[in-house]
Amino acid sequence: MSSETNAAVAANAARKRAGKYLTFVLAGEEYGLQILTVHEIIGMMPITRVPRTPHYIRGVVNLRGKVIPIVELRAKFAMDTVEDTAETCMIVVQLRNVQVGLLVDRVSEVIDIAETDVEDAPAFGSDLDTDFILGIAKSNGRVKLLLDIDRVLSLHEVKELGATTVSSDAAA
Repeated sequence: MSSETNAAVAANAARKRAGKYLTFVLAGEEYGLQILTVHEIIGMMPITRVPRTPHYIRGVVNLRGKVIPIVELRAKFAMDTVEDTAETCMIVVQLRNVQVGLLVDRVSEVIDIAETDVEDAPAFGSDLDTDFILGIAKSNGRVKLLLDIDRVLSLHEVKELGATTVSSDAAA
C-alpha cells in the first residue's frame, strides 16, 4: 500500500474510534467502552457461582427475569482481584448475541472523545495480544484505554457464556 492509502486507512480508523465513551476504573487505571455498546449500569447484586466456568466468570445474576453471566474484568485481564466495594458495579453489554455484565471497580463518566485524541495501541511484540484495545485516548490530561468489547472475549469464550446462560435458565 502507498503511504497515502495507509494515511487514509488510519484516518478512517480514527474517525470510527471517535465518539461517546462510558469510562470506568480497574485497578486505578481508566478504560472506556463505546456508549452504544452499553445497555445499562447496575449496582452489585447477589451473584450465583456456576461450577466449572472459567476463572474470570464470577457467576450469573437474575436481572429482571433474565440470567446474565458476569465477567470479572480484573480476572480476565490478569489483575489482582479485590473485595467488592460500595462503588463496584456491573456494566451490561451485548457481546454478539449474549448479554453480559462486566464487573468493574467503579464507573467514572460519559465523555466525548475526538478523533484527534485517539492513538493506536502500541505494539508490544507478537507474544502479547492487544487486539482488544480499540485505541488509547488522551482526555483531561489522562490516558484511557478504549476497549473493543467484541474482542475482549473471544468467540469461543462468548459461546461458553451463552452456554452458561442456557444451563442456568434450564436449572431455574
